[in-house]
Amino acid sequence: MAALSDLWSVQHTQLYGEPARLAKAGYLTEKQETTGRRRKTYALTKKGREALIDWLAGPTTAFTELRDPGLLKLYFGADPAAVAAEQAELHRGKLAEYETYVAHASPEEAEGPWLALQAGLAHEREWVRYWEKMEKRKPSVNSDS
Repeated sequence: MAALSDLWSVQHTQLYGEPARLAKAGYLTEKQETTGRRRKTYALTKKGREALIDWLAGPTTAFTELRDPGLLKLYFGADPAAVAAEQAELHRGKLAEYETYVAHASPEEAEGPWLALQAGLAHEREWVRYWEKMEKRKPSVNSDS
């Protein structure tokens, strides 16, 4: 099944700082190995589980955050065909990865990850379609706009 990082990217600094902050606030318990790499593991507390249930039950009005270097290059005037070849290949690769997950997964395993995977497939198919269209695009007469 697809990893959470496939749909929610997190900076490494946040990845390591946020669990400690949540533990300090009482939402998680923290255990650290006494030997080896001394890794920390976290688990939801009762307070954390209640907060998660409340969060899951509430509406989501926030729009998707998008940080796409290819689109940023287009915005600032890069040649669409030059950007498109690389971007199309990247998105074809991610699409193939998601299709592999589908081949080895079942919606009965866990509905939430399965539904997110279906959205990822649709998303990547559309990006492939868009970038392949940009690869074939004729240069604009007025490329300053």
